[in-house]
Amino acid sequence: MAQRLSDLTLGERPGGRTALAARWIVGHAEGRHRLLRDGEIVIDGAEVLYVGPRFPGEVARRIDLGDMLVSPGFIDLDALSDLDTTLLTVDYGPGWATGRVWPRSYVERGPYDMYSPEDLAFQKRYAFAQLLLNGITTALPIASLFYREWGETVEEFEAAADAAAALGLRVYLGPAYRSGGMVCEAPGVLEPVFDEARGMKGLKDALNFATRIAGTAEGLIQPILAPDRVETCTLALLQKTMAASAERGIPVRLHMAQGRTERMIMNRLHGTTGPQWLARHGLLHDRLIAPHAVEAEPEDLALYAEHGVTIAHCPLVYARDGEMLRSFRECRERGIRIGMGTDTAPPDMVLNMAVALMMGRAAEGGPHGLTTAEVFDAATISGADALKRPDLGRLQPGAKADIAIFDLADQRFAPTIDPIQTLIFGATGRVTRAVFVDGRLSMRDGAVSGLDLAAARKIAQEQFERLLARYPERTFGHPKVKDMFPGTYAPFKPR
Repeated sequence: MAQRLSDLTLGERPGGRTALAARWIVGHAEGRHRLLRDGEIVIDGAEVLYVGPRFPGEVARRIDLGDMLVSPGFIDLDALSDLDTTLLTVDYGPGWATGRVWPRSYVERGPYDMYSPEDLAFQKRYAFAQLLLNGITTALPIASLFYREWGETVEEFEAAADAAAALGLRVYLGPAYRSGGMVCEAPGVLEPVFDEARGMKGLKDALNFATRIAGTAEGLIQPILAPDRVETCTLALLQKTMAASAERGIPVRLHMAQGRTERMIMNRLHGTTGPQWLARHGLLHDRLIAPHAVEAEPEDLALYAEHGVTIAHCPLVYARDGEMLRSFRECRERGIRIGMGTDTAPPDMVLNMAVALMMGRAAEGGPHGLTTAEVFDAATISGADALKRPDLGRLQPGAKADIAIFDLADQRFAPTIDPIQTLIFGATGRVTRAVFVDGRLSMRDGAVSGLDLAAARKIAQEQFERLLARYPERTFGHPKVKDMFPGTYAPFKPR
């Protein structure tokens, strides 16, 4: 029976076999993505049944999508799950002067959570909806710890699990924990402060949470261990983390080789870089996902290759500050797996692929620096392989029906050259027309089930402005907000 996408019920898995015909389909065969023109993909329940020319078997419905690109859903290894405070750092700095490092006065008065549990639960739901709007079907959430009392809480991740199940997003969840943090003692003077017991409690809570949520929501929700960043973790905390990862087969995400401050602190504490410190203690392995590698030394990269570490590449957030991975090509030639993350607002994976393409070529001085196929593979296949999920990131029989549909008939996309090139050169995920996750229609035409996005946008803005008003409390010298973050231009004053 011929139907339209609008005939399906948003938020539900259509009953019976559903055939989607489109001008372009990114199928998967012989271990690689393959472009199928004027083909059909059939989903049955949570899985892909068929990819190829018109399906000869029985189906419950046929939907002709027209000039669309049917793609595997994107896998975001570093997905924003709060309101993005890193946007405040783009034109303003340094971090110690703009609320990114706690001053001693704030620590002595007692750090506290600047958002309520209700605020944080809302932010998870809002952020997950934004991911779906951009064709992201699997996400490893990340949030800032700067506005926290210490780390993330199990309570907010219980809410995150509820949000993912309600919206229909595949997630790997685990509250971030840490043993320490940076304290600003004087202008530009940063000192690490550690609380080992607090870090161990965070790990214990994370492991208990992992046990409870593994495989829930029909398998949409899986655990991850998320120690915050290498310079805020003690050796004992990371040893116990990696031991638990090996015992349970749980992936670990640990930020390292990501910034100059980290390099300075790691050299002071351990006399070496983060990756080399972990390698010295036998803590690198193929379940480890390590954003962002922009400060990785050649020896760090050699260790990543040797131990099968995956780099989560988030080019947009770094390009805004004039930084880049140096380089995608070198990492690939070393045999390092590179997956993609967004790590900022908007969580637009298409835009991140476009920036990755440009910065990858700039790093190598020409188009040989990165191809469109390589960056598309990074956002799909490589992310799935990092999670050891051969059923994700590709559209082939037996794979999960995690699908993103992009509108190549958009009036800003003319002419179409090649569907993958056209999508990435167009550099916007706003042409995402629909998303299926586990066979469920999770997003269609900018709407998700159970969330009024227009109303949610207003709530998000109100929450962000309340947080911003409290920035002076946690900033060295307690400057006024207007002095920390002056407008791009001076206010207009009529004569």
